[in-house]
Amino acid sequence: MHLSRREFVQMLAAASAAGFQLTGCGKAPEQGASDARSVDASATGKPQPAPSNPYEIAPFGNVSVFHFTDCHAQLLPIYFREPSINLGVAGMKGHPPHLVGDAFLKHYGVKPGSAEAYAFTYLDFVDAAKKYGKVGGFAHLSTLVKNLREQRPHALLLDGGDTWQGSATSLWTNAQDMVDADLLLGVDVMTPHWEMTFGADRVSEIVEKDFAGKIDFVAQNIVSADFEERVFKPYVIREVNKVPVAIIGQAFPYTPIANPRYMIEDWSFGIRDNEMQEAVDSARKEGAQVVIVLSHNGMDVDLKMASRVTGIDAILGGHTHDAIPRPVEVTNAGGKTLVANAGSNGKFLAVLDLDVKNGKVADYRYKLLPVFSNLIEPDKAMQAHIDKVRAPFRDKLAEELAVTDDVLYRRGNFNGTFDQLICDALIEQTDSQIAFSPGFRWGVSVLPGEKITMDHLMTQTAITYPNVTRNKLTGETIKNILEDVADNLFNPDPYYQQGGDMVRVGGLKYAMDPGKKIGERISDMQLDGKPIDPKKEYWVAGWASVQPKPAGDTGKPVWDVVAAYLRDKKTIGKIELNQPVLKNVEGNPGLAG
Repeated sequence: MHLSRREFVQMLAAASAAGFQLTGCGKAPEQGASDARSVDASATGKPQPAPSNPYEIAPFGNVSVFHFTDCHAQLLPIYFREPSINLGVAGMKGHPPHLVGDAFLKHYGVKPGSAEAYAFTYLDFVDAAKKYGKVGGFAHLSTLVKNLREQRPHALLLDGGDTWQGSATSLWTNAQDMVDADLLLGVDVMTPHWEMTFGADRVSEIVEKDFAGKIDFVAQNIVSADFEERVFKPYVIREVNKVPVAIIGQAFPYTPIANPRYMIEDWSFGIRDNEMQEAVDSARKEGAQVVIVLSHNGMDVDLKMASRVTGIDAILGGHTHDAIPRPVEVTNAGGKTLVANAGSNGKFLAVLDLDVKNGKVADYRYKLLPVFSNLIEPDKAMQAHIDKVRAPFRDKLAEELAVTDDVLYRRGNFNGTFDQLICDALIEQTDSQIAFSPGFRWGVSVLPGEKITMDHLMTQTAITYPNVTRNKLTGETIKNILEDVADNLFNPDPYYQQGGDMVRVGGLKYAMDPGKKIGERISDMQLDGKPIDPKKEYWVAGWASVQPKPAGDTGKPVWDVVAAYLRDKKTIGKIELNQPVLKNVEGNPGLAG
């Protein structure tokens, strides 16, 4: 059961009358926009008039796909602050996705202060959050999907991965809560990343049992480590309005580096451009008139792949959590490929409508819809599932650990306030001098004045390898660690960017020049106002080691350590971010002014 289309439209009209206004995103500035327009994009580059109802998208063409990604197991509506630092280097500087704040608004023609500005940027986050409310929620997403499907009954729903990880209930149910949510949502095709941290056996069990005959789990770039035989189907061809549509899966290429290799030791990953080209060609030979890559590469990698592999109509990507309102059209030897990413945390649903004529895509429309939970009635069936899976853990999740006076968030190239809180807790609770916390992008935001609950904390820490470590490291080793992570993030070749943002650092202060080469980016390392001695050893706390038996393992999961810190503090005041001093980044539109 769900709202009829008429009821859905009436509900949105009531919300609009109550003062919840969506203006629609405007034309890109190069098109001279001065009025509010829809975020729809077409093959001709012409903006489409904005409908009065933000979720009323006129049908177009004969093939439709819906896309969401990186929800990180967030079943409930949340707050989520977008980044104020997303630096692009080399040829990536100044181009999507490396635009933040006002630069983002200007590029996409989004009206400042609008609901879209709240959804897509960090600007005035706290005030905007209070005005426009929470975003996402699987019950609200489900209502949106069902109503869009009434106009597009044959549309395919694509899940870009990072779905089974990121919450306490996902961790404690061994991902079953999210597996069942995907099935209930009506997902057609999925590709993975963090799913792999539940281990190869668990992934195989879900694919072979829960998903069998219902959801196609595709990944052309996962092969057996011994004979390099594909572990999963590389692609699936589905008919949409009698048009054969191929969906090719591209799992996160660096899973065994960014996450524990021992959990998937018999599987090999990688980008595998040649194999991707073979998969595209094979799908075309089988009759596919549309080829879409469902990717978890990260957007910079997707853009490079689109320039190298021909025959792909669109790459719908994830991993880097970039919300891109208008696809980038990449020219390659075979024509053009659309590249888009659909944000994270259940905040967005992308709708791609294609007009396929004479066996090829002639035109398209694209819209990235923010999921405002205040505007959408929750789907009853999905809400019942959510209530059921959370019920056994309700009291534990609801524990109030402390109150925050500052907005807590994790998103951006360097420390967010929740990251800083974790680092501060590690230093104090383990009696260490320096703390490292991984550059994860997932984790919800908490507004000033809110209680920090165990539920909030688990959205920042819920992984299958959570233990805190404490080790003595030399100053030289510490610098090498920072240099290595910085190269993963700022390598000028996106194919060498191996995932995540910069490691979050507590205690240690340093400077960075993102444009330098490896070994030369990190400088001016200091602790307590004194230069770091390369030969001296320092106590360093961390967590989420990818090693099967990490040195210095304390045996304590990070959420227990941080929870103890919060219970002791009771109130978290203004947080001083320990971000590096950045060099030679003046004028970079990926850095808030």
